[in-house]
Amino acid sequence: MPLAQLNDKPGSRPSPWGSLWVTLEMIKVEHSVFALPFALLGAMLAARGWPTGRLLFWIVVAMVGARSAAMSFNRLIDRHLDAQNPRTANRALPIGALSVRFVWIFAVFSSALLVFAAYQLNALTFALSPLALAVLFVYSYTKRFTILSHIVLGFCLGMAPAAAWIAVRGALDPSILLLTVAVTLWVAGFDILYACQDIESDRQTGLHSVPQRWGIRRALQVSSVLHIIMMLLLVWLAWIAELGWLSALGLAITAALLIYEHSLVKPTDLSRLNAAFFNTNGWIGILLLLFWGFDIAFLSH
Repeated sequence: MPLAQLNDKPGSRPSPWGSLWVTLEMIKVEHSVFALPFALLGAMLAARGWPTGRLLFWIVVAMVGARSAAMSFNRLIDRHLDAQNPRTANRALPIGALSVRFVWIFAVFSSALLVFAAYQLNALTFALSPLALAVLFVYSYTKRFTILSHIVLGFCLGMAPAAAWIAVRGALDPSILLLTVAVTLWVAGFDILYACQDIESDRQTGLHSVPQRWGIRRALQVSSVLHIIMMLLLVWLAWIAELGWLSALGLAITAALLIYEHSLVKPTDLSRLNAAFFNTNGWIGILLLLFWGFDIAFLSH
């Protein structure tokens, strides 16, 4: 629903329910598809099958709370920068469709939801939940001083499978860190691609990114290297976890999707960047969960 349709009259802000809808649109709640499949995959690896329904429920609640807190906080911190970027100038906070107070309330509520869900899981997840929130919030500042912001963003999502493993087992195993690093590099790689469209705005506002520092051509090369390493880590994890032919097929499809993603983006043509970012990457997480999940639940021992 367009933002304008949520306002009672021109220049007014939407009702509380309308504000909630606009907030969910602002934080792109549907993009949970990027992290949630890997959290569920981490839980399945830990349980060597399907975790209990109760565990799955609270893991999903924790993921929704974490992502909602991170995204709303990011929009708050970046609202003045967003207003200067033509691509983001029409977001809800820069145009005044949401009040800063409402988004702060939403961010605090989402943070509390994460902590409460972590409490429902086990003592270690509860103890680590403030640290997870700290990492999620720190990311919003990193682009102001380092090109490693892509890696920090990747780690924000990469924490998901490790957190889910802890939720199931109550302890951390080094093997799941392979999935954490793989997801970190995957997200960092496609975030570098996405940052290519903001190269001029980043230069004007003094923000740091790989494209801003090294140019689009080199940025595409860095992204490709990160995705190659990601695939190698996933192969290593599949071998350690003793997964079978179905997981190998899932890896082959993932590699094909990554190759397709990079074929869409050229140094002189970024017109298909959104297709590469949203469509392709959304399918990667879902398909890996389906192929690896079926393998873990029914084929591997």
